[in-house]
Amino acid sequence: MDRLLLLLPTTTYRTQDFLEAAGRLGVDIVCASDEPSTFEAHAPDNLLTLDFADPDGAAARVATLAARRPFSAVVGVDDLTAVAAAAIAERLGLRSSATAAVAAARDKFQMRQCLAAAGVPIPRYRRLALKDDPFLAARGVEFPCVLKPLALSASRGVIRANNIDQFMAAFRRIGALLARDDVEVSGDAAQFLLAEAYVPGVEVALEGLLMGGALHTLALFDKPDPLEGPYFEETIYITPSRLPADVQRSIEAVAAAACAALGLSEGPVHAELRVNDDGPWVLEVAARSIGGLCSRTLRFGTGMTLEEIILRHALGWPIASLVRERRPAGVMMIPIPRAGRLAAVQGQDAAATVPGVEEVAITAHVGQELVPLPEGWQYLGFIFARADSPEAVEAALRDAHARLVFSIAAV
Repeated sequence: MDRLLLLLPTTTYRTQDFLEAAGRLGVDIVCASDEPSTFEAHAPDNLLTLDFADPDGAAARVATLAARRPFSAVVGVDDLTAVAAAAIAERLGLRSSATAAVAAARDKFQMRQCLAAAGVPIPRYRRLALKDDPFLAARGVEFPCVLKPLALSASRGVIRANNIDQFMAAFRRIGALLARDDVEVSGDAAQFLLAEAYVPGVEVALEGLLMGGALHTLALFDKPDPLEGPYFEETIYITPSRLPADVQRSIEAVAAAACAALGLSEGPVHAELRVNDDGPWVLEVAARSIGGLCSRTLRFGTGMTLEEIILRHALGWPIASLVRERRPAGVMMIPIPRAGRLAAVQGQDAAATVPGVEEVAITAHVGQELVPLPEGWQYLGFIFARADSPEAVEAALRDAHARLVFSIAAV
């Protein structure tokens, strides 16, 4: 039986979907987390604790285990595990992109350097030291600009500044965010931030799978809500894209060039791009699949989920089809409107009755402290819909969201 190592951080949304996919494949599953499980001593062959922030150490520990019982594949499910998974795979000779390539994708400054050297269209950018005076750091920065941490995801800490006062406020706010106890960054990611030109235009997300260096587009998502700042909280994703076919082809070509520039060759990628009259611009390329529960939007020709495709690729198993089902689908990531403590949720049954809505998954729990962007990264939940047109999907998601009522008490 093939033996699969899944890297599952305690904070990830992805555990259930990946475990269910692995269960359907019938493989022997070993789960590694960053926090010890109370059951680890009773199931040492299937549970272990790894420090995902120490990829070399994680690779060494897994290599010791693999000497006794080899692994067929290792899969990291999100940003926090991507580099560790690559390091383990490289150490064991398993299918993966090179560790250096995944690490470059994880660091926004390194990513920009690689993409710029290859001529991939990206915003103008500068790396700024957090120890510097923000007023002096703003010299030479053109407005509007976007400030962002080097290593956080889900738009956490990403802030638009239209003038020097907003720049200094955003600079200090990101510095304070990186000093929080719930933010685990080290090295350059704890000492620098990125300032880049704001790129106007529509934003899209490309979900893809790299196989032997070739990018296979699994889905292209439109983001119909404008993402203009001051924060960049994502809400609605809809596929297939409504952009013209030639524009979609150019997006795919630029995304493929970005993956090649980074040296990524195997596994899932999630790319964020802006499109305007000058064409597509790459904002991010992550060496992992789409975050949250959003993968539930995707179904493929043979009934496979995105997680099954990712696991089959890592295991070297055949994949019958990478073609997404033709019916339009979408997801709404329900944003946190303000800070506080979740007191109650109403309207779930009403939201679920909206034609086209398939699931309303409230992931925040009553009593949970809610932290909105830019300091936070979580959502209240997810709404999923399918319909006969992208427009109908969007309407269903908005209607369902309007029926939900979240009572948030002050902390």
